[in-house]
Amino acid sequence: MSKLSIKPLADRVIVEVSPAEEKTASGLIIPDTAKEKPQKGTVIAVGNGKKDEPLTVKVGDTVLYGKYAGTEITVDGKELLIMRESDIFAVI
Repeated sequence: MSKLSIKPLADRVIVEVSPAEEKTASGLIIPDTAKEKPQKGTVIAVGNGKKDEPLTVKVGDTVLYGKYAGTEITVDGKELLIMRESDIFAVI
């Protein structure tokens, strides 16, 4: 994992979004217009947490999050999401 030029604050995390599925389970190729926004990614940076609530996710965790969670940002040419830890549903 490369060093990021930004660090999230408080209970925020930065997630690198997993690429969208190219094929269905049966082998059909999905066109770009029909691809859904992925809801899975890898945590690449975490904040320090809130005073009374430490963060439960760590760098390297693969997480599931809501379809409209987070804010899209571009850092060093990479598309990333910055979101609150509460927007994360599960660690897989």
